[in-house]
Amino acid sequence: MDFFVKEGSIVREIWGKGDTILFIFAGSAAEFALNKAVDWLYFTGRLPADPLGRLFSTVAYARQIVFSSLEGAHRTIDKMAHIHAAVENKRGASIPDWAYRDVLFMLIDYSIRAYEVLERKLSLPEKEEVFEVFNRVGLRMGLTGLPTSYLAWVQMREEHLQQDLAPSHYTHDLFKQYQKHLGLVRYRLLLEAQVMVVPDRVKDLLGFRKISLITPLLQAYKVTRTLKLDWFLKSIILPPAYKKEIKDLDSNPT
Repeated sequence: MDFFVKEGSIVREIWGKGDTILFIFAGSAAEFALNKAVDWLYFTGRLPADPLGRLFSTVAYARQIVFSSLEGAHRTIDKMAHIHAAVENKRGASIPDWAYRDVLFMLIDYSIRAYEVLERKLSLPEKEEVFEVFNRVGLRMGLTGLPTSYLAWVQMREEHLQQDLAPSHYTHDLFKQYQKHLGLVRYRLLLEAQVMVVPDRVKDLLGFRKISLITPLLQAYKVTRTLKLDWFLKSIILPPAYKKEIKDLDSNPT
């Protein structure tokens, strides 16, 4: 069987670990709030109404792509494109191409950043592999203006960070929703995780400090993984209503 992502790929390793996925979406949650096209995420009302539910549904789509056959991944990508097209039709406008690229670029960047925070530095060929996988997702969706190499992506990613992010009333409201749905303690943990993984540009715009307060705890957390206690900690960090979704993060979706 032909897989969209080959077995043994670093991308499968990244997206097969629940803690890595949570860091990917902690970073994305911060950057989403600053994106100049964030109003599109408010149009349906789903994101502010249930940001954690939106998180897990997005995770499910991404993992279906990473672990599916080539045909199955294409079906999932086509379904995503259809959903976005329906939202555009309902609003009577088109999501800007740069906004689609921003989301794709976040998946690439935070896949790399989260893995490097929790595991080890990736080699250039491994980073190129992450880029190649998600770039194929973008090509399948029909996105235009995509970079043709990892090094070209690095430059374009920096340009997007400078051009496409700005604080707005959506930024403040979205962080209020994060706090509302997580509670104060879990929300503070989210902020500290975001400090660990987001680029300096995002830190500056959100007023984050440079160093996370939970950085010293990271080594202790890694010990819990060797003792198989990390699922217990994740169940404490995230609300009980998402217990099944938390356990599913560490399982193969296929």
